[in-house]
Amino acid sequence: MAQITLNGNPIHTNGELPAVGAKAPDFKLTGGDLKDVSLADYKGKRKILNIVPSLDTDVCAISARRFNEAAEKLANTAVLVVSADLPFASKRFCTTEGLQNVVPLSLMRGKNFAKDYGVFIEDGPLAGITARAVVVLDENDRVVYRQLVPEIEQEPDYDKALAAAR
Repeated sequence: MAQITLNGNPIHTNGELPAVGAKAPDFKLTGGDLKDVSLADYKGKRKILNIVPSLDTDVCAISARRFNEAAEKLANTAVLVVSADLPFASKRFCTTEGLQNVVPLSLMRGKNFAKDYGVFIEDGPLAGITARAVVVLDENDRVVYRQLVPEIEQEPDYDKALAAAR
């Protein structure tokens, strides 16, 4: 269990992010086309998992935009934005914002993702969705970088995440 904060108030996740060097847990998430997506869909690519509570919040939207901009310059890398939003909402957000370099994915049919990655919020007003985190995987799905953002209202460390993906 990890402790993070929401507006300075302590809340807890169900566990810890996968360790650096560990094989990332596989997942089944839902794309904007309602098709299931797993790690195998990005075999041989580096992956940035930008895990956010909801794209309908300012900080989550900012991080999606920042990673979208950076993704344009990353070779052989998929940037996946994982949220509790329904696929329709996340797809609409990306379309409206003109975000073409990130892939929005929903927990709609993949609730285990949050628990497997240790980001499931167990208490407080956001209980039941994910904490803010970034996990970078290499081409073999090994964790090369991880950050559980300590305060949900803060942005992740883009520079470190992007450096790990290069």
